[in-house]
Amino acid sequence: MRYDLSDRLVVGIASGALFDLTDCEAVFRERGEDAYRTHQETHVDEPLAKGVAFPFVRRLLSLNDLADQADPLVEVIILSRNDPDTGMRVMRSIKAHGLPISRAVFRQGRPSHQFMPALNMSLFLSADGPDVRDAVAAGLPAGHVLKTGRIDDESDPELRIAFDFDGVVAGDTAEQVYQRGGIDEFRAYEVGHAATPHDPGPLRDFLAGVNRVQRLERERRRKDSGYRPRLRVSLVTARDAPAHERALLSLKQWGLRVNDAFFLGGIDKAAVLKALDPHIFFDDQVANLNGTAPGTPSVHIPFGAVNSPPAAAV
Repeated sequence: MRYDLSDRLVVGIASGALFDLTDCEAVFRERGEDAYRTHQETHVDEPLAKGVAFPFVRRLLSLNDLADQADPLVEVIILSRNDPDTGMRVMRSIKAHGLPISRAVFRQGRPSHQFMPALNMSLFLSADGPDVRDAVAAGLPAGHVLKTGRIDDESDPELRIAFDFDGVVAGDTAEQVYQRGGIDEFRAYEVGHAATPHDPGPLRDFLAGVNRVQRLERERRRKDSGYRPRLRVSLVTARDAPAHERALLSLKQWGLRVNDAFFLGGIDKAAVLKALDPHIFFDDQVANLNGTAPGTPSVHIPFGAVNSPPAAAV
């Protein structure tokens, strides 16, 4: 029977985002492909350690218990530059860690993001920055998982996801106004366009998929008052009043919602995120992520003008 992905929340993930491949990558970099292949074959039954995105992926997949086991809500698919042989260790590590991931794409030394539309993916996570930039340049929803000093896979079953707004959930038109004219012009522009929803950003459809899962949680809660929802979504943005209104209007007109919203007006996000403690945070600006990544699993969305190379001098 054909397995239909069209109504599922599908996330693609590279092995280097799911697992810690530091030692393996060092072998490849210092000794070459043959030594890397030997290393992976020798250690094929040694499970890889958890990577930055592991806690997020584990909790996301756990939400499949809201549906029929044969018809899961969430699908996670490996997209890897390994070849099938060296990818064996990745798949055995998945099994050793008890992750219900059975589908994978192994492309020896080649990127896989061009297969995202065919696999109905609304997000691709990778620790390879150039691969992510190529995917985003092709109009695909991808994020660069940054190294962090903290991988906390505690037993708490709640999954907390945090999003920046401009350049992530929404497009970056307003950000371009800010870059050209500063905060006063930005606020005037947003007030003048308050009734007009933003263009969607690269992760709008991923948030929509997350919201579909949340609706099932609310249905479970109505049937079972003892059920505690496990999926919580926060907006953490540099917007403040009056620019907050257009962001909320856009979400409403898209039929989307968040549980929490932090309109920080330039307050450093790192301290707020430390208190919020999300399992993953998406932002388009490296300057913000340099502060958050040491303590919060952070993902760079290299989208829009703020991530474009500066124009060459004439």
